[in-house]
Amino acid sequence: MELINSTPIRLLIADDHEIFRDGVRAMLKKQKHLELSGEAANGEQLLARAEELQPDVVITDIRMPGTDGIAATRRLQELMPGVAVIALSMYDEEHLIVEMLEAGARGYLLKNAPKEEIVQAIETVFNGDVYFCRATSPRLAELIAKSSYNPFRKRSASELNEREKEIVRLICQQLSSREIAEKLHISHRTVEAYRDRLLDKIGARNVAGLVVFAIRNGIYKL
Repeated sequence: MELINSTPIRLLIADDHEIFRDGVRAMLKKQKHLELSGEAANGEQLLARAEELQPDVVITDIRMPGTDGIAATRRLQELMPGVAVIALSMYDEEHLIVEMLEAGARGYLLKNAPKEEIVQAIETVFNGDVYFCRATSPRLAELIAKSSYNPFRKRSASELNEREKEIVRLICQQLSSREIAEKLHISHRTVEAYRDRLLDKIGARNVAGLVVFAIRNGIYKL
């Protein structure tokens, strides 16, 4: 992904588990375009460190002692609306993820996300886009789509033609590109081209974002 400028992206990590922060710190050392500016163990520290360090991106756990990630994110957006927040979550925290997004987070990751996805999420929200974890479940996609959180306000289903909507529905049904190609009697390469164009049109970074858009706009129903 091409970044808006060449200066390092300044990061602040908030998590009450030191071992997790250690792992992220070690991973970031290998990323020349990412700079870990500071760390916090709870929401109060997060707000204080953010005001002091002025990070570009904050990665914060949802569940923390004292002020949790949701309250801290809401307050952070009031004080520093330009800071992009990524929520860290576990598999069983679907409603909390939605609350984080409604509080102002631009994306979320599961705590076991691979290094490559963490980097992609950071770059995505830094550039002003939203990021939904690749492992987003259909249930979570539906919860996000039906919440007050709407990152696709500038996009609508009317921008897609009928063939594109048909392919979106098949993607939402978790069919592979080859399966879609066989079903529609088109080439695998054509399906891949449609997929890339759809992601670009909608402003999504992966299939999870595509599913949220499709449910919110009535293109697909679970």
